[in-house]
Amino acid sequence: MTLKVAIQMDPVSGIDIDGDSSFALALEAQARGHALFYYLPAHLSLRENAVIAKGHALSVRREAGNHFSLGARETVNLREFDTVLMRQDPPFDMGYITATHILEHIHPDTLVVNDPAHVRNAPEKLLVTNFPELMPPTLITNDREEVRDFRARHRDIIIKPLYGNGGEGVFRVTPEDENLNSLMDVFSQFYREPMIVQKYLPDVRRGDKRIILVDGEAVGAINRVPAKGETRSNMHVGGRPEPTELTARDREICDAIGPTLKRNGLIFVGIDVIGTYLTEINVTSPTGIQEVRRFGGADIAALIWDAIESRR
Repeated sequence: MTLKVAIQMDPVSGIDIDGDSSFALALEAQARGHALFYYLPAHLSLRENAVIAKGHALSVRREAGNHFSLGARETVNLREFDTVLMRQDPPFDMGYITATHILEHIHPDTLVVNDPAHVRNAPEKLLVTNFPELMPPTLITNDREEVRDFRARHRDIIIKPLYGNGGEGVFRVTPEDENLNSLMDVFSQFYREPMIVQKYLPDVRRGDKRIILVDGEAVGAINRVPAKGETRSNMHVGGRPEPTELTARDREICDAIGPTLKRNGLIFVGIDVIGTYLTEINVTSPTGIQEVRRFGGADIAALIWDAIESRR
């Protein structure tokens, strides 16, 4: 089987070839003989009901400093492709949402991974609220009185932007911290959307587990341990990846959410688990597959392409 594959992503020149999941997916697709085309989200258009993109034929190789080659710039009709990988990073803003609306015009005749309508309806920190029995105590609000009341009840809390990513704007507010009101002032200046407030989970010191699910099935995991003096475990802010195993509770969580992910066409998903709690369900551009492989786990890029090919 040979597929025509378009990859909607951030600039390929700036990726980390040892950590980027999109790069691993491109390498695997190329190894299977699929033809790759790459374009930036800004070059996606809806023109007279045709979904078009301006970009380049792409080839990739695991060679630092020389990891890709591009063909001549061309304009393509994405309806003529078999698959589009929607892989640009958040923020999950109106630009991101508009891209899902445009790509919905070609899906599922052209398979968009992940399903654009369900990506739009499943921002990371909101999809998880469909599974309240798996979550830590959580508040989503712009109401400052609600935030103060939540802190009075749970004392040690985390505040973060509802549509943030990568650990940006994540703050821990301890019972003794006098900056809560000032922090809410800052949030109101920079974000129009509500904030999300959660009870602080001390287990984060032992790591924030990233579990990868393919077609609703757990296929691998890594543990991300925060750097000393950090609350955030994201790897690009100093979190340290380490090998881990799935616990009975992890499998219980995956079994609970897996059928929903599969039913909604969310083929490649990364969830975050701290201790016994599910904190996020990442469906936009999940990461972690290279780290899982590096620690001796499954070849998740291959499993993702198996799932895609089974639908073509």
